[in-house]
Amino acid sequence: MKALIVSADRFEDSELLEPARRLREAGVAVDIASTRRGVITGKHGHRVEVDKLVGAVDAADYDMLLLPGGQAPAALRGDAAVLRLVCSFVAAAKPVAAICHGPQLLAAAGVLQGRRATGYRTVAGELLGAGAAYEDREVVVDGNLITSRQPADLPAFMDAVMRRLKPA
Repeated sequence: MKALIVSADRFEDSELLEPARRLREAGVAVDIASTRRGVITGKHGHRVEVDKLVGAVDAADYDMLLLPGGQAPAALRGDAAVLRLVCSFVAAAKPVAAICHGPQLLAAAGVLQGRRATGYRTVAGELLGAGAAYEDREVVVDGNLITSRQPADLPAFMDAVMRRLKPA
């Protein structure tokens, strides 16, 4: 089992670090991808080494995609390679988990039409504008999409992610 986390500078530290830790503890290999090599730094100063450039990633090599929040999604939503990657995971019906501002990337990729989703309250308008049915709940699961609102929702978010990764 292999997961890809896509982020950039100013990510919400807990929303990247906690999912990466939980996935690795469960035996899932985790790669961090971004639009540049080196280290990305969270809003609270945590530094994470980038394993892959987004443009060099093939969704076929991964079982799931995770999109942390913070300010990184706003910086990434204009990147064509990031949006293509999101679309590839959704089209392949692989789990795509996005928390807080992470769902901005789902909206920008145009994959929310007719889907249920949540996100941080300030991005609710973007999700609605992208055709999503917005729900103000700690976690919303709609098929392969798992979305959550904020760091306080991480336990419910990760429980939903871990349930989705277990074979039926």
